[in-house]
Amino acid sequence: MSPSPQRTPHAAHPDLQADCGSCFGLCCVALPFARSADFAADKAAGTPCGNLREDFGCGIHDRLRERGYAGCTVFDCFGAGQKVSQVTFGGRSWRTEPGSARTMYEVFPVVRQLHELLRYAAEALDLPAAKAVHRELREACAQIDALTRESAETLLAVDVPALRAEVNAHLLRAGELARAAVPGRKKNHRGADLLGARLRGAKLRGATLRGACLIAADLSGADLRQADLIGADLRDTNLCGADLTGALFLTQPQLNAARGDAATRIPAGLRRPGHWAA
Repeated sequence: MSPSPQRTPHAAHPDLQADCGSCFGLCCVALPFARSADFAADKAAGTPCGNLREDFGCGIHDRLRERGYAGCTVFDCFGAGQKVSQVTFGGRSWRTEPGSARTMYEVFPVVRQLHELLRYAAEALDLPAAKAVHRELREACAQIDALTRESAETLLAVDVPALRAEVNAHLLRAGELARAAVPGRKKNHRGADLLGARLRGAKLRGATLRGACLIAADLSGADLRQADLIGADLRDTNLCGADLTGALFLTQPQLNAARGDAATRIPAGLRRPGHWAA
């Protein structure tokens, strides 16, 4: 059997990639976190993390996991940070204009959700099999991109759940069309509770695992080629030796949350996490 073709790296546009150097450390300030296995301390929303430097960089960026901040390594704003910092607020930071801080913190998660939708839509537009919904996806991308460039007041009034539901219908169809090209019967685990499930070597090619809970599941050696993984929770999932070639809607944060090794095959455009086994 010939190997599944690698797609051109999807969602590679700079606007959809985090550029921390052009952001005012928004994820380190706007978002809250609680002391846990993922964070070494408590932090309230709107309070700068104790590791945030004056230049908005992270003082322990290269040592986040060893210092107890693994949760930071699995977060991705999909480019929303620099969009809010440089476009919405025109390069004026919450430090230089503290009066804008609260609004900036409220806008950031809205734009982050919009950029996440753009990232998924961009990938769907790279799927030749999903050509039937490309027009709708392009229209959605244009609408969402225009929204991300609106004023803070307009952004705060966006009905994100309604917009997400509209775009998700197109993404669902795109995933179905892409998976239809996979031979054989495809398994349906959409939204399934597979917490700690033993799925070593499972044949899941072309399966749908949309929104599935796979926390601490054993998927070592599993065949996940062309599987739809949008929204799947892969925290501490064992992906050692698994084949994720061509997996649909898989994101870097999902990979960062999982465990893998040198034998794990990942889609083009994604990076092998540094904490994975050699």
